[in-house]
Amino acid sequence: MPVRQQSFQIISSIQANLESCILGKSFEIQLLMTALLAGGHVLIEDVPGTGKTQMIKALAKSMRGDYRRIQCNPDILPSDITGVSIFHPRDERFYFRPGPVMTNILLADEINRATTKTQSALLEVMEERNVTVDGETHELPVPFMLCATQNPIDFEGTYMLPEAQLDRFMLKISLGYPDAETEKNLLLRHQEGQPVDRLQPVAHMDQIAGIQKEIRNVHISDAVTTYLLDIVRATRENSAVLLGASPRAALSFVMAVKALAFLHERDYVLPDDVKRLAPYVLAHRLLLRPEARMENSNAAGVVHAILRQVNVPVQLERG
Repeated sequence: MPVRQQSFQIISSIQANLESCILGKSFEIQLLMTALLAGGHVLIEDVPGTGKTQMIKALAKSMRGDYRRIQCNPDILPSDITGVSIFHPRDERFYFRPGPVMTNILLADEINRATTKTQSALLEVMEERNVTVDGETHELPVPFMLCATQNPIDFEGTYMLPEAQLDRFMLKISLGYPDAETEKNLLLRHQEGQPVDRLQPVAHMDQIAGIQKEIRNVHISDAVTTYLLDIVRATRENSAVLLGASPRAALSFVMAVKALAFLHERDYVLPDDVKRLAPYVLAHRLLLRPEARMENSNAAGVVHAILRQVNVPVQLERG
């Protein structure tokens, strides 16, 4: 099924909005759009002040939908995220007061400054797309996307995210510092105020939900599926890895490469899509052995080594 031009124009307009606010980060913006279209969640790790929060705000403002922001800290409680049931004396019954999670785009800023108990409140939200309070389940709006930012784990006041929660993030990305010319342009633009405040919506959440359904029809051949799966399975067999990528990671990987193909106006997935996304889908899910960490190995390096070892399919069939 060919990519609908109207859908691609909507996505291009959102990307243009983001690139007008976050300069010099086209690929990182493409990764964020990949997670949005694939129906996944994204974790952005970097030092403070590199534009993580601004990028998510620009994304939310580009679409007509609900947006909420949680500033995570050690004092925040699970009910501050999910909501709480409040007793109404006159009616003699409990009413559910929704928390900020009842939205389309949820920004959990500095998520690793919250305690592990609070972080665990997001597990059901990320996987099941609902919250359960006092035994009653409440569905989240559609579409729903969690965008979390975190500071590097060696910063003061940070907590390690549990492996089960990391596995629920489709992509982990980093913005990094801008180059000299980009930073100069950034200074000039911000003299007139925050660029994100001047953004206008260019899409509606209903349109995004429709595009997410279109992406499920993007074709991935048997050869490319096998290639993707070989990479995932290789993470479980690598001598440096204690905990490899899960079947959930493989499912996220498939949806992510379909979304990336769509962003390139294709209705089929190429091996290059798999190679491009592998470090961002898999690296944060890997737990290295202590001896590998002592030798200064890192998860991204392991993924790149696996990509060099796994054979790339040279013949593709089209459906």
